[in-house]
Amino acid sequence: MLTAGEVAGLIAATGWIVLVCVLAMVLVKVARLLTETTKAVSDLNNRLTPLLDDMSVTVNETNRQLVAVEAIARDVKQVSGHAAKLSAVTQTIFTGPLIKVSSLGYGVRRAIEARRSPRPGRAAQRRPR
Repeated sequence: MLTAGEVAGLIAATGWIVLVCVLAMVLVKVARLLTETTKAVSDLNNRLTPLLDDMSVTVNETNRQLVAVEAIARDVKQVSGHAAKLSAVTQTIFTGPLIKVSSLGYGVRRAIEARRSPRPGRAAQRRPR
């Protein structure tokens, strides 16, 4: 039969064997994980380079378009300024004489009404001054 020291040694050896097997399985899984991670990083790197190139082209095109839009906005601002000036000039040209003609027409009408002899029916319709 086995002595107590031999049984203890056998149990310890079995424990070490189980521990080594578990550690080996963990190391195999970690190795697989590292391999898959390396593949994923490599794949990401292969996809990222063209993506960054496309993004660089897109940013450059956007900057070019923004320069064009800025020029258009500047031109629109200039045109709207000219339109405002033209509107002010048009208003000055037409409204002054139009008010004068309207006032003249009103004065002539009042003068004609004043020269007419008042009729009995019209006196009630006359507006107060």
